Amino acid sequence: MIPESNRIEYKQQLTDGLEKEVIAFLNYNGGGVIYIGINANNIIVGVDDSDLLQLKIKDRLKHNIQPSCLGLFEVISESLEGKDIIKINIASGSEKPYYLRKQGMTERGCFLRIGSSSEQMPIAMIEDLFSKRTRNSIGKIVSNRQDLTFAQLKIYYEAEKLELNKNFASNLELLSKTGEYNYVAYLMADENSNSIKVAKYSSTDRVDLIETKEYGYCSLVKATKAVLDKIEIENRTFSKITSKERIDTRLWDSVALKEAIINAIIHNDYSREIPPKFEIFPDRIEITSYGRLFEGMNEEDFFGGLSLPRNKEIMRIYRDLNLVEQLGSGVPRILKSYPKSSFIFGNSYIRMVFVANEPVYGINTDDVPQNTTQNTTQNTTQKIVELLLNSPNLTRKQIAKQIGISENGVKYQLNKMKNDGVIERKGSDRSGYWEILTKK
Repeated sequence: MIPESNRIEYKQQLTDGLEKEVIAFLNYNGGGVIYIGINANNIIVGVDDSDLLQLKIKDRLKHNIQPSCLGLFEVISESLEGKDIIKINIASGSEKPYYLRKQGMTERGCFLRIGSSSEQMPIAMIEDLFSKRTRNSIGKIVSNRQDLTFAQLKIYYEAEKLELNKNFASNLELLSKTGEYNYVAYLMADENSNSIKVAKYSSTDRVDLIETKEYGYCSLVKATKAVLDKIEIENRTFSKITSKERIDTRLWDSVALKEAIINAIIHNDYSREIPPKFEIFPDRIEITSYGRLFEGMNEEDFFGGLSLPRNKEIMRIYRDLNLVEQLGSGVPRILKSYPKSSFIFGNSYIRMVFVANEPVYGINTDDVPQNTTQNTTQNTTQKIVELLLNSPNLTRKQIAKQIGISENGVKYQLNKMKNDGVIERKGSDRSGYWEILTKK
């Protein structure tokens, strides 16, 4: 059993101090996990009636903590050594400081995780966090339309055997403080102006657009499912016959691809009114979500699975509908199939780039001329090889300019060529050079 730490807390039973511990994790950049049914000596003692206990925990966290932490925690029942325990996953919140409703935003109400304990937060830190609190949350932005309907959302909830009662708008945090529909409600409504594009290009840059589909003007949930279905179709299966067996492989790992799509949609910064985008090239797929890493969060935190939902209201709805599994699990799942270099962190976006296992446009695809689909990747590789034979010190930017594709396109081609054993980097990125191993 892993000992208690800055991310892990054990409790033998549900106590009055639960909210304090949860608040400390909400205010901590790393979030954390609380286990109930494990004592201070790391011995599993279990809990009685775990279903009832889960309901009590959810109710207490919903009503005793401010700002609302709905969408930032999940309560799960697990079995260890034949005994039921409760696991509470807590994400770091974006509206710090969180505090006990009864105590208010004071030293007695605000807590922070320090080591393996939860300590009162100094008033100077409370004031500093409050001054930095996210103020453009889509939960606080009033919708420009108030004649919203939610028939689609209700259907999806009913499909999960969940019912939206007359108070659903309040329960799902679709209302502003003044009681009007907020921007979350607008995105979840049957009609809105939000539209997600899936584009396909015949070349490795963004010049030759061959298809664009729009999924939107409806509930974000419906649009999400449509995008998932579209890219599932694009993620074709190809077979390799060996002397012993037939091996079926897909263009991209389906689990990682789904996680990337869901992550991009949930964590997109909709306050800019710019939806995420999905672009398919002959050699890769690019998924772009707008909005940079939160202040205080670095790439190491991101890759480690630190969960800091940009849109906690959307996260909560997607968890209700089983579109999201455990908090913070998305990026670690992606990293099981793709390297960290697949992620690009821009000033205003995060992009995921997954190189295809085979050319995306196969010989049976009618969307693109066969001479384009079969030769695009090979021709680009040949051009890069010829350039590097003459000038091994060329930068990605210089290569991109000479062969007429984007710098990102060059990066992906170089990575693929390295994986294929065509080239090898000698020395550092700044002062090194490329060595050709095989002439393609």
